[in-house]
Amino acid sequence: MAEPDDSPAEDEKWLVVDGRRWRRTDPAIPADELARLKSHLGRGRSGVRTARDDAELAATRHRTQLAKTGLGERGPKWWEQTDAERRERWESALRELDALD
Repeated sequence: MAEPDDSPAEDEKWLVVDGRRWRRTDPAIPADELARLKSHLGRGRSGVRTARDDAELAATRHRTQLAKTGLGERGPKWWEQTDAERRERWESALRELDALD
């Protein structure tokens, strides 16, 4: 007898915009950590648009990458990670992001 499949449905994993599939944010991230990650993401995206030189551009792209990884939108798929791995992913990203300030 097959084990029940408790993995998220496809529409819980992916968002489709103009035919392009984007990974959704990990729904297990607590609200306060989610807000912090999104704040870092917004600052990174804004910085990419306003960077004055290559070093500043690289720094803001790094912030954006860390935030998206923490959110589960990049890196290992959040639905393939254990709960502990998921928590470590966003907590580690937040430690690195907070250290940038």
